[in-house]
Amino acid sequence: MLRALLELSRVSNLPTVWTNVLAAWIIASGPDWRWTPALGWLLLGASLIYSAGMILNDACDAAWDRDHRPERPIPGGRIGLITVWAIGLIWLLGGAAIMILLGGASWLITLLLLAAIVAYDVYHKPWAGSVIVMGACRTLLYLAAGSAVMHPSFKMDRLVPVGAYGIILGLYIIALTRTARAEATGNVEGWNRWGLTVLLFLPIVPVFLRLHELPSPEGQSLFILPMFVGPVSYALAKMKQGGKAITEAVGWMLATIPAVDAMAIAPSSLKTAIFFSILPPLLRLWQRWIAAT
Repeated sequence: MLRALLELSRVSNLPTVWTNVLAAWIIASGPDWRWTPALGWLLLGASLIYSAGMILNDACDAAWDRDHRPERPIPGGRIGLITVWAIGLIWLLGGAAIMILLGGASWLITLLLLAAIVAYDVYHKPWAGSVIVMGACRTLLYLAAGSAVMHPSFKMDRLVPVGAYGIILGLYIIALTRTARAEATGNVEGWNRWGLTVLLFLPIVPVFLRLHELPSPEGQSLFILPMFVGPVSYALAKMKQGGKAITEAVGWMLATIPAVDAMAIAPSSLKTAIFFSILPPLLRLWQRWIAAT
């Protein structure tokens, strides 16, 4: 059953959740950020929430998977549907409680995150616009983690950059999720490719907007740029090929999420940003053990 749970929770994507939480924490804290027990609780809570969202995704898709993907853990009989629902709901609520009560995250933002996750799981098959909800999930995760630093009173000078980078990440996730939906057809229409390309490269915009601040630490983001552009460019090339190559493209897009976070935090913590930026190829290797989608 353990292997089935690891597959259902898309455990190979968990490091992208950790870098999201850390990035939001660092952006909200500034250059003087430090590790605290609250940050550890946020990481644990976010991990449970993400894993629960993925598990419940398969629970909602059980009937569809039975006809179209019988190799998945639930239709394959490796884990029961009732067990999946129970674990998913317990982890979802437990993760939220940890983030709010022990991590200090805003209860309102955390509950909105839960609502977005449930909405995506329920509507992602019948509604194409659900990709926007998926993007909102990552944006809300950013805001929830950042709110813990600003608790109990929100400081606009911190809230604005956390929200801005959260939205940029959310738009990147929308493009990624839209690409993933094309795995079933094996083709991304030409006009869609242009739109997806714009959204995928949107994270580099803040880097160039900070160029006027050179030679301050803000300009260190340029060092991270190739670590993001390289994998995303490769993913786009694969996406253009269509067919099974789209799955590989999605895998690279997912693995490159830490590089998105790296560019956001480089001005405040260059060493952490460098660590984030080298994660994409490592995550791709991990995806060979547990599929990312």
